[in-house]
Amino acid sequence: MTKKILNLLILLPLGIVLIVFCVANRQIVTMAFNPFRPEDEVMALNAPLFVFLFVALIVGMVIGSLVTWLAQGRHRRRARREAREAVRWQTAAESHRNRAEQIASHLPAK
Repeated sequence: MTKKILNLLILLPLGIVLIVFCVANRQIVTMAFNPFRPEDEVMALNAPLFVFLFVALIVGMVIGSLVTWLAQGRHRRRARREAREAVRWQTAAESHRNRAEQIASHLPAK
């Protein structure tokens, strides 16, 4: 319950700020990809400013996520290895328990 309220307190103002930002930055800007001839229309994009900023934000988030995922690969590999080892130990313990019950069943009762 408190997590929902906290998310609401953070996400609602953030959403309002983003909407105001989009409305305030509707003017068309040109992003030129040719540094030697910026007026070249072939290598330029025309879009509202907020579109370029949102695209940059999304690309940054994707790149950051990818770098984080790659950096944590060794931890995931270790977790998989330890999970396999835990299953192996559990299987061995189960077989030893079964063997101990078989031996105990063949012993004479006191």
